[in-house]
Amino acid sequence: MTNTNEVRFVDTTLRDGNQSLWALTMSTSMMLPIASRLDEAGFKAVDLIGPAHLKTIVRELREDPWERIRLVAQKIIHTPLSAMQQCSITGFGIVPKCLARLWMRRLAANGIRRVHLMEASNDFGLRVPDYVRFATQAGMEVVLALTYSISPKHTDGYYAQKTRDAVALKVPALFLKDPGGLLTPDRIKTLVPAILGNAGKTPVEFHSHCTTGLAPLCYLEAVKQGIRTLHTAIPPLANSSSQPSVLNLADNLRHLGYVPRLDQAAVVAVSDHLHYVAKREGQPIGAPVEYDEYQYVHQIPGGVISNLKRQLAQLKLIDRLPRVIEECIQVRKDFGYPIMVTPFSQFIATQAAINVVLGERYKQATDDLIYYVLGFWGKDAAAAIDRDVMDKIMRLPRSKELTDWQPPEPTLAQVREQYGKDLSDDDLLLRYIIGNDDDIRSMRAAGPIREDKYVGAATPLRILIEELLKRRDLSYVSVRAKGLDITMET
Repeated sequence: MTNTNEVRFVDTTLRDGNQSLWALTMSTSMMLPIASRLDEAGFKAVDLIGPAHLKTIVRELREDPWERIRLVAQKIIHTPLSAMQQCSITGFGIVPKCLARLWMRRLAANGIRRVHLMEASNDFGLRVPDYVRFATQAGMEVVLALTYSISPKHTDGYYAQKTRDAVALKVPALFLKDPGGLLTPDRIKTLVPAILGNAGKTPVEFHSHCTTGLAPLCYLEAVKQGIRTLHTAIPPLANSSSQPSVLNLADNLRHLGYVPRLDQAAVVAVSDHLHYVAKREGQPIGAPVEYDEYQYVHQIPGGVISNLKRQLAQLKLIDRLPRVIEECIQVRKDFGYPIMVTPFSQFIATQAAINVVLGERYKQATDDLIYYVLGFWGKDAAAAIDRDVMDKIMRLPRSKELTDWQPPEPTLAQVREQYGKDLSDDDLLLRYIIGNDDDIRSMRAAGPIREDKYVGAATPLRILIEELLKRRDLSYVSVRAKGLDITMET
């Protein structure tokens, strides 16, 4: 008999925590020593990777992403490994169906058993049915996102209808995804009942970020409203712009009378290891953040603002950043309030910067925004654009060039003709996603992933010895205990 007070957790540490706080620089070697402890912790799933990560894994870490999945899957045996993605395998580009199908097959073959699938505009008739079918045929569980946003159209009624649309696809589960950390406890009180009331028997999970400081409270309120699976992270990769700490949430849930399904000792062991890695590698440690009211107004993700700062600084226009942020608010309104999540947050921010730099709105437009106007991100999305804005963009010479463009749909054999007939399926997908053979050659030249680099990293004796060896005022280090005598020169 199911305990209605039991709360389950999906761990996001290796994927979203890694992305939000360490810019995806956590190597596989850092993950492997605690993979088996993650498997013991009682998580419903462990989120590991997404297609948007592959370029960083290959170019920055010089690792084979497929090898990462295989090595982790050898240690996390009982808990499903999951991948988070949009309806794309290149981050957010429109890709041929043959490659999307192959991607799902190779995820499953290498060890992924669950897919968290998001469509940025909640248009469940746009590419979503194909991706649900490909993942299901590959034998994976699909958990479909209802992506949250704030605007005049993103009402409880909107999410009630989107829930019905999602349930109609017969996926095993849904999750309320709040990528901007915009939810408040008061909003949860009406939104979650609207979703659960239309989900029927389909379970609903909850995923948010601590961007505005309210996520831990939102998680508790979501449980009070009936949600029983929460997406959380393990310190030091919790809080800040990541998910709330599973340790903190579990403790608070116990005090509220709920039963967190969690092996505390296993989670603490993982946390100890990751704290050691953070200190050794100089990585940031997540911490609670202060409330930010302006985030609810512009809704721009932190990563997008960081990119804007860098680009404007390169142009010696950093003083215009406040104007660009204000312009983002107007551009989003002009385009019918798209959700400020990848790729739309990038589209909106880039166009806002162009408008500010040129001193005129929509004098030029990016190809991505023109494709949006042409309906490639959904007919409903295009229909919501301000008519005057649409007319101005469609009069641009570039818009006329792109009007008749259609996404190509080559066969898999034709793709192989382009990238190499003798490539394995995994290498073919890597070549397509990375786009640069030099990066892949450099990755191969770096050799296989080292499984022993961080083994035992968090043991007290090893920490003691390594810290002592850093001292310059010691000539030697001697450690003696029962059955142990170690002497080393510094």
